[in-house]
Amino acid sequence: MDIEVLKYPLGKYDSPQEITSEILSEWIASLETLPDNLKKLVGNLSYDELEMQYRPGSWNIKQIVHHLADSHMNSFIRFKWILTEDKPTVKTYNEEEWAKTIDATNEEIKESTHILEGLHSRLIMLLKELRPDQLKRTFIHPEYGKEFTLEWMIGLYAWHSRHHLAHIKQAIALDGEFTPEKINE
Repeated sequence: MDIEVLKYPLGKYDSPQEITSEILSEWIASLETLPDNLKKLVGNLSYDELEMQYRPGSWNIKQIVHHLADSHMNSFIRFKWILTEDKPTVKTYNEEEWAKTIDATNEEIKESTHILEGLHSRLIMLLKELRPDQLKRTFIHPEYGKEFTLEWMIGLYAWHSRHHLAHIKQAIALDGEFTPEKINE
C-alpha cells in the first residue's frame, strides 16, 4: 500500500513557471465550484459515512470539511493582507491541532459548508477583479522561508480544494477498506 499516493492522490502542488491568464481562470473556476462540488459529495452522507477515512490514520470526511472551512478562512485573510500590506509575512496555523478542536470534530458539517459558500462568494468576487500588478504582489511564507506571489497562492488554494475533494472521493470509494486490492481498484 503506497501511503504517499493515498496522502496525495493528485500529487503535491506544483505551480507552473509561467502562470497564464488561462491557468489563472481555471484556478479561479476551481475555487468557485468548491462549495457546490463539496455539497454534492457530502450532502447525503450518513453519520457513519462522515467518519470514513481516506487512508489509515487520516482525518475523516467531516474533519476534511471542517478543515476546508478553516483553511480557506485563513487563505482569505492572507489574500487581504497581501493586497493591503507591503510584502507581509503570513501567519501560519497548526492545522493538525485545529482539526482536533470540538468544532472541527463536530458531526454537523452544514456550518462549515455554509462558511465555504459565503467565503468563496466573496473570494471569487475579489479574485475576478484583481489587476495584473496585484497578482504579482508578494508575501513571505514562514514555513517555506521564501517569497511567493499572490497568483501562486491562488493556484495553491485551487489545488487544495481539488486535493481534499479527492480525499473525500477516495474515502467514499474505499469505504474503510485499506486493502491493496481496494486501493488499486
